[in-house]
Amino acid sequence: MRREDLGGLAAFVAVAEERSFTRAAARQGTSQSALSQTVKRLEARLGVRLLTRTTRSVAPTEAGEQLLASVRFAFDEIDTQLVALSELRDKPTGTIRITAGHHAAESVLFPALERLLPDYPDVNVELSVDTGFRDIVADRFDAGVRLGERVEKDMIAVRIGPDLRMALVGAPSYFERHPRPQTPHDLTGHNCINLRFPTLGSLYTWEFEKDGRELNVRVEGQLTFNETRLIVRAACSGLGLAFVLEDHVLEHLADGRLVRVLEDWCPPFAGYHLYYPSRRQHTPAFAILLDALRHR
Repeated sequence: MRREDLGGLAAFVAVAEERSFTRAAARQGTSQSALSQTVKRLEARLGVRLLTRTTRSVAPTEAGEQLLASVRFAFDEIDTQLVALSELRDKPTGTIRITAGHHAAESVLFPALERLLPDYPDVNVELSVDTGFRDIVADRFDAGVRLGERVEKDMIAVRIGPDLRMALVGAPSYFERHPRPQTPHDLTGHNCINLRFPTLGSLYTWEFEKDGRELNVRVEGQLTFNETRLIVRAACSGLGLAFVLEDHVLEHLADGRLVRVLEDWCPPFAGYHLYYPSRRQHTPAFAILLDALRHR
């Protein structure tokens, strides 16, 4: 490969990912016109158009998408190897990008960052808090956090938190108007507050288990949210039953604002795991964060 081809490929990847010559030029530390000429020379040498340009947008062509898929990983590996040279320094350096839900970010990730970052001033962490599932490879995250049972098979998963439990709760005022359910089957007669997954678009099916017997229930009710805090708030107001992680309602259970039912149908399950691609090579910064998060 000629040296100018490597520079042309790097320019093309930047434009294809940013979908903008302006943003790509800023990322590359060059001018928009110079970047445009570099990509045009690459297209001329390859004899194929890689980008579709309009006055408002830039997007890869079919050939561009194929090229981007093949070279992006190679450039990521080069970046990783360069960052890994920081092992020769006294302390690790670099930026780590992680995606996680609100509860995992607040209960597991942030406490670990509070302990770790003061000792490593050259390590930066970008934490993207999302309610939906993100594709960490496509979205260029170093790692993500999910419950252990939901991690893809081609990922390495490291446990970073304790077991969790679900809790089925309602306000005392709700149970003044409705009988307490004795089994999950009784929920069909209750006003239940649903959770809709932002990414998948589907409603969460309430999952119960007792004595090895699993039972999934599709509930109905007046309210549906895509955020747990509002579900808990609605339950406290007596608007229906909520099925949420136990941590979200411990305070409300203690002060009597909520009452727990069907507790014997909610056994503990595997907690949060940090997951990342199996082919990913650890940078020193990622390695120390992983060690700080590892559940012991």
